[in-house]
Amino acid sequence: MSVTHTVLFQIKADADADDVKAACDRFIALKDSCLHPTSNTPYIKTIKGGKDNSPEGLQNGITHGFVVEFSSAEDRDYYVSTDPSHQDFLKRIGALVEKVIVVDFVDGLY
Repeated sequence: MSVTHTVLFQIKADADADDVKAACDRFIALKDSCLHPTSNTPYIKTIKGGKDNSPEGLQNGITHGFVVEFSSAEDRDYYVSTDPSHQDFLKRIGALVEKVIVVDFVDGLY
């Protein structure tokens, strides 16, 4: 079963716009830079995301959202805990982020 990994960021108000764009580009690039530990091929099915544009006013400070789809919980677990590209991304974005919310789900599993 595929796993959807949803990541919401509150970017610091004083973050440089070019740095934020570069971080978002790096997040999207994880689709190609994250390699499976045994096959050495990209294992993320899809990544999409960007800056919030909701008119609802319910963001609670969240400024950016990303959705990452994995083929399995095992792939998601490797990504979260071990993948070197993802770990590097986490280190690099830390200075820009005020808050992070992560919600994962399996479609149809309530």
